Amino acid sequence: MAIPENYSERVYAGVLGKLIGVYLGRPFEGWTYQRIMQELGPINYYVHEQLNQPLVVTDDDVAGTFTFIRALEDYGISPDLSAEHIGEAWLNYIVEQRAILWWGGNGNSTEHTAWLNLKNGIPAPLSGAIATNGTAVAEQIGAQIFIDGWALVAPGQPALAAKLAREAGSVSHDGESVYAAMLWAAMEAEAFVSRDINHLLDTGLATIPADCQIARLIADIRRWHAENPQWETTRQQIEDHYGYDKYPGNCHVMPNHALMIMTLLYAPDDFHLAMTIVNTSGWDTDCNAGNVGCLLGIMLGLEGIDGGPDWRGPLADRMLISSADGGFSINDAVRISDYLVDLGRQLAGQPPAPAAKEGAHFHFSQPGSRQGFQPLAGYDHAPLTLDNVEYNGTRMLSLVYHALGRGQRAGVTTPTFTPREVLNMRTYELMATPLLYPGQWVEARLYADTENKGSVTAALCCRVYDTQDRFTSRYGEPVTLAPGESQTVCWRLPGCDGQPIGEIGLTLEAQGKQATGRVLLDYLSWEGAPELRLSRPGPECDFWRRAWVNGVSFFSRHFPASFRISQERDEGIIIHGTRQWTDYQVASDVVLHLGNYGGVAARVQGLRRYYAARVTREGTAQLIRVRDGQTQILAESPLAFTYEKPYRVTLRVSGNQLSARIDDVTLDATDDSEMALHDGGIGLLIHQGALSADAVEVTAL
Repeated sequence: MAIPENYSERVYAGVLGKLIGVYLGRPFEGWTYQRIMQELGPINYYVHEQLNQPLVVTDDDVAGTFTFIRALEDYGISPDLSAEHIGEAWLNYIVEQRAILWWGGNGNSTEHTAWLNLKNGIPAPLSGAIATNGTAVAEQIGAQIFIDGWALVAPGQPALAAKLAREAGSVSHDGESVYAAMLWAAMEAEAFVSRDINHLLDTGLATIPADCQIARLIADIRRWHAENPQWETTRQQIEDHYGYDKYPGNCHVMPNHALMIMTLLYAPDDFHLAMTIVNTSGWDTDCNAGNVGCLLGIMLGLEGIDGGPDWRGPLADRMLISSADGGFSINDAVRISDYLVDLGRQLAGQPPAPAAKEGAHFHFSQPGSRQGFQPLAGYDHAPLTLDNVEYNGTRMLSLVYHALGRGQRAGVTTPTFTPREVLNMRTYELMATPLLYPGQWVEARLYADTENKGSVTAALCCRVYDTQDRFTSRYGEPVTLAPGESQTVCWRLPGCDGQPIGEIGLTLEAQGKQATGRVLLDYLSWEGAPELRLSRPGPECDFWRRAWVNGVSFFSRHFPASFRISQERDEGIIIHGTRQWTDYQVASDVVLHLGNYGGVAARVQGLRRYYAARVTREGTAQLIRVRDGQTQILAESPLAFTYEKPYRVTLRVSGNQLSARIDDVTLDATDDSEMALHDGGIGLLIHQGALSADAVEVTAL
């Protein structure tokens, strides 16, 4: 299957459109048209500051869209991916009551209801079926809001996008909700090859039953659009005929789908006008604007997004994806686009594209991209402006400074962990772990423009949370950049006393009395396993604890031990680290206070994928692999067991060789099966009881 030209850039534009729409509409989600007009007026730009909210927040539209697509990676990149596989991904990545979903209650939240069904052994698609949950629950909006990823990996293949959207939507929804998801996914896939909205609508309609309610709704809106030159008139007709009062539940798909179709017809080639219409119209604004933004981003490209106000500047590519794989949570539009493009190419039978700048985390290869980088502000930092420019034949991040004087510092950083703004976010909790750690090597390539006036010194820097949950800065060794010079700078990240690294970046200082010009950041990346000792850094701070994905019933802040976890039913786990970790050793002295088993995990890839060394109450030491809820004992030996006794547990993973030591018992295994796990973070786990540990140590091999 041929891949469209500029596929990568179009995916990036689609992701940006999704993010812009979601973050624009989120602050007034659920408001009516009448309330919006009364309190805000027409929505022409971001209004988060007016409502005292952060711009980039946790949201189910973003988290679900870019998490559920990972089922392709986990279960084989195939057009035959099933609803049952996607349901398994739900169970691995969704942390109960904390990640991705609106946890509004069984029978209230469609997704919460479906998740409970999955946990209770009802597989997808029965988990979302009308026969299981009833029509009212099954036909809410959720199937539609999560489908953009399936279209982005199926460019020009509307039938495939609709098929994948049907499988994904059926995990939690049924009926008209799934038809809406299929139609929209097909339209987005076709938007890679067509800019004709009526053709896109016909393409989408061809994938769903001709007599379904969604098809009839679209026919009505097309007629009203032909009759009414003003979108406001058609919006009123939608409210009169398809309004919220006509449907059960709190957020039915029909009214919101109607507003999305209306928006496309009235703003087929104007991203800015479309954002105004779909957001001013009200109801489920973040969902509706996110889907519309993605479709128009794909269709109109970056030029379409950039043709109005500066949507991209405040966003700076940032995104948050709350899930059990915490190393995927602090993300950006470029990295997600790279990920989706690789999936799309493989689905089309083509090899992945060469990684930009040898796989650097931040490479700025997309036009206008900033990958989260923003200037450091405050009395101790000089002004700095950022831009994405082409230099030496490649795109780079340009740092422009003016009259930088002796003793002044200018800098930029990008998030690598949960921002402090999380304290002001509502509804959705952020499960995240840091992206980089002490012991890893950071590398950046810098260029000083030939037109610069004066030399500067440049240093890598990181910002680390302290015992008051505020940032403190640490700096690498500075290098001098004279006009026209380039340097590759490296820095081994220092120990942080168990605290998470919140940001990584670069600072500049004038070497003489004054410097004016620009330094270009070609890339910034890191590699290697960490070297760290994790424990409670102080009695009052909490971001160290937030650096663990909390997959247990209770993760205490106040017991004497740094880590005290408790699980009410089944198994619980707390997780730290990223999928970049491969070969390392993790060790801890663990105490079981109650429970069937507990221990230390490695190569953790979610709630149901990991290796572990564990102690059981039956008196055994075990080395196990858990994959999709199936536990394989790789090695075991008798071990005298006593509650309240510390056990020294060490787990070592190197290639396919696994080794565990629990006190004096050694367990070894080789896992070269198709089920083997090759990367992932660490964890502490407990089954129906409580476990504590004073510290957890991670050592590179």
